[in-house]
Amino acid sequence: MTFVPVIPESYSHVLAEFESLDPLLSALRLDSSRLKCTSIAVSRKWLALGSSGGGLNLIQKEGWKHRLFLSHREGAISQVACCLHDDDYVAVATSQGLVVVWELNQERRGKPERIYVSSEHKGGKVTALCWDTAILRVFVGDHMGKVSAIKLNTSKQTKAAAAFVMFPVQTITTVDSSVVQLDYLDGRLLISSLTRSFLCDTEREKFWRIGSKERDGEYGACFFPGRCPTGQQPLIYCARPGSRMWEVNFDGEVTSTHQFKKLLSSPPLPVITARSDPQYDHTVGSSQSLSFPRLLRVSEHCVLTWTERGIYIFIPQNVQVLLWSEVKDIQDVAVCKNELFCLHLNGKVSHLSLLSVERCVERLLRRGLWNLAARTCCLFQNSVIASRGRKSLTVDKLEHLKSQLDVTTCSDLISQLEEVILKFEPLDSACSSRRSSISSHESFSILDSGIYRVISSRRGSQSDEDSCSLHSQTLSEDERLKEFASHQDEDPVSHAPVTFETDKNETFLPFGLPLSFHSPSPLVSLQAVKDSVSSFVRKTTEKIGTLHTSPDLKIRPEPKGDEQLCEEEMKVISQSPEEDKLRELKVATAKAMTKLQDPLVLFEPTSLRMVLQEWLSQLEKTFAVKDFSGISDTGNSATTSNQDMLSFDESEKEMDTSGHVDHTLQQYPPEILACQFIKKYFFLLDLKRAKESIKLSYANSPCVWDTFIEGLKEMASSNPTYMEMEEGDLPTKLKLLNDSVTFDNPLLIAYAARLCAKFGESALRSLIRFYPSILPSDVMQLCHRHPAQFLAYLDSLVKSRPEDQRPSFLESLLQPESLRLDWLLLAVSHDAPPNASTMDSEGNPRPHSHLSSWGYSQLMLHLIKLPADFTTKEKMTDICSFWPGYLSLCLELERRREAFTNIVYLNDMSLMEGDNGIILEVTANFPVKKFGEHFDDPDCNSVVLASGHICGGFCLFVCFVLLVFLYTT
Repeated sequence: MTFVPVIPESYSHVLAEFESLDPLLSALRLDSSRLKCTSIAVSRKWLALGSSGGGLNLIQKEGWKHRLFLSHREGAISQVACCLHDDDYVAVATSQGLVVVWELNQERRGKPERIYVSSEHKGGKVTALCWDTAILRVFVGDHMGKVSAIKLNTSKQTKAAAAFVMFPVQTITTVDSSVVQLDYLDGRLLISSLTRSFLCDTEREKFWRIGSKERDGEYGACFFPGRCPTGQQPLIYCARPGSRMWEVNFDGEVTSTHQFKKLLSSPPLPVITARSDPQYDHTVGSSQSLSFPRLLRVSEHCVLTWTERGIYIFIPQNVQVLLWSEVKDIQDVAVCKNELFCLHLNGKVSHLSLLSVERCVERLLRRGLWNLAARTCCLFQNSVIASRGRKSLTVDKLEHLKSQLDVTTCSDLISQLEEVILKFEPLDSACSSRRSSISSHESFSILDSGIYRVISSRRGSQSDEDSCSLHSQTLSEDERLKEFASHQDEDPVSHAPVTFETDKNETFLPFGLPLSFHSPSPLVSLQAVKDSVSSFVRKTTEKIGTLHTSPDLKIRPEPKGDEQLCEEEMKVISQSPEEDKLRELKVATAKAMTKLQDPLVLFEPTSLRMVLQEWLSQLEKTFAVKDFSGISDTGNSATTSNQDMLSFDESEKEMDTSGHVDHTLQQYPPEILACQFIKKYFFLLDLKRAKESIKLSYANSPCVWDTFIEGLKEMASSNPTYMEMEEGDLPTKLKLLNDSVTFDNPLLIAYAARLCAKFGESALRSLIRFYPSILPSDVMQLCHRHPAQFLAYLDSLVKSRPEDQRPSFLESLLQPESLRLDWLLLAVSHDAPPNASTMDSEGNPRPHSHLSSWGYSQLMLHLIKLPADFTTKEKMTDICSFWPGYLSLCLELERRREAFTNIVYLNDMSLMEGDNGIILEVTANFPVKKFGEHFDDPDCNSVVLASGHICGGFCLFVCFVLLVFLYTT
């Protein structure tokens, strides 16, 4: 076997094929000459394959299970588009020019049904389909340049109404030539034709031509939202002849032209696949002058295109070619995140993944593809050896990989892999020295403030799943937690500081002593409490045993003969007072642990307080810190709190020689005592549990949180990343934070606090990317003096989820349940119209005041419509002056008379009609339908429909009768 060539270090990503879809196509019978795949689309859930026989196959990506087959008699499937914000809808274009929209009814487990068939483009060739990103609307483009929009009913519960109302097809525009590509974002439709690109504001019906120079041929265009900071508009990229791209702002103005012709002279990177060994030719080719027929956004920062020769992936904002690989005969490509599904001219479909080299190797190792993993390591050794790669691809994994190779057939590959392993160096010298130390797993240093900074000897490595972020090699939040949990299962022995994953409903004793009450049986619960307490005290004892070790206590050569007796006598004589205090603390800790295992002590507050105070007095005696003023009493704290702090410091000096605190200290508030405890014993705290305990026990005491954050900042101040964050704008600092700080680092909240202090609401909104490492409860504490900023964060966090998942996601954040009322009160009182414009002096609604603009109307509606008990709903009516939500609450609480009264004050009878009105609720108890049917006459326009809807002028009459009936009963 020949040696594997080495690829330059500049290439950090690769395309890989981990599984073949050929068996799937064979099972669907799409691999024959008579029937083949003609179109492809992909969403979060589905892989949609259209066939030449008019069938649409929907395959569930999880497990590659064939779920649905939709047949069409209107001809072969030419285009497919899946709705990205609702997986229950898919649009199909046939060879006859018809567009069919399907509702799959997967949530209700019903049969798929056609909800609309458009013949607007019948007889032509549909060349592009595109879904709206917010509502159920499909944009269609054909070979004649005609662009239309099909607007569907947005509610799944209004089938009866939809049967009577047909939404017409709207013609958006007709451009000068065939439509090549459509894309939609934030109310703007992007149209790319054979000659130029157009930007359309679909709400205001305005059109712009992009650029002044025309072109001739198929050139794509796409929006590029990327990870834009708040306030920055998305970009547009339009393909141009000669391997060029226009960069266009959101108003359609060309800002720059990017040239990739010379950059594409580099040799292609191999596609990592089990079908063949990867090959690489260092020969530099000539410049490639290409036309890009489509532009697709892949991952977070990349734009993808293809030609008959291969696939090209660019980082347009940096004018870089991430990679290009030879993939022949591509007809179409569908993209979802970092997954690529390529439809070839012969009807075959290939599944590729764009990911970093080290993660590619990790996936190959998991699949047992040893030879391919070794060749990939050697081929991309410059990238693998880089420090960032070593965090996930360690020497131990490479050693294991080497042991799996066959010595007889892979001798050259083994020797080359050994050279790669030899090139691995420690990440830093401190890491190397700590790895060689066997006497202690932890060390510490004393900061200027007096805080003890515990330094772990080894950080737990994480097994990352596939990711393709070019500016951050860390995972998304959900994947990170899954990987971290799986890693803990594989390697239960950890040398890291003691950390615990806490449950939101977990109960805490003061200062972070955890108690768990989640077992179904009382006996099991009691045992869990004992185990938790024993574990906490045992690990605290072990940590104390590793701290403040005297320099004299070192391993010495074993004495011989008479020297041994002399040595023992010297040990007894030379024991220092500090060692005696440590020994006494260990004894006190063991004694406290024994007492806490007694349920009569553990569940009796008075006894529990006595045991803990006794142990704390011994702790105070052992680790008495005379000066800990390095942690500032943050200027944001109340003046009275600062005065209490100072008087507390004076009182501390009155401690008697036995180490017991004078009883006068009991007169100080608990939050002052907690602040002092945090300052003095910060080095002993489990930071994650301490944070949760503070939020639970001291939610209304900002000084405790501020003290804790100041301690975290002091600890993080020695980190180079903390120093580098002194300069730069918000995007630069966020990128630095993504690249340098792991999401499970307890110091992450300190970095976030620093960003929020400098950039305010913009920084808070950007914290949604760190969820769930930074929770809404953390953000509430960060901006407890600026609640409006928390609302902006919460609103952005909820809107970051798909629309159908927002209610359940918001409900998961409401821990404890009392947060519902607090958040609703915040939303009602901020970014809202003045009370004078929404209600009169008597508190009644002003006419049409429900149409006023409320900044957080969607958030309030979600909070109101979530399930809750009767008492909570009543409390919500007392604080809710948001009239649409108030009417909804009245209906839930059976306050129909009050609802009708307010509708009359609002002077909008349309509130009683339709799906959101109250007339349907009333008809369940009053014979409105029968009453109306007596007046049903062919000459009368007033008809009561079977669904309960009341139409025409008869609506007002019925409402009047109902009002009279309600007030007379």
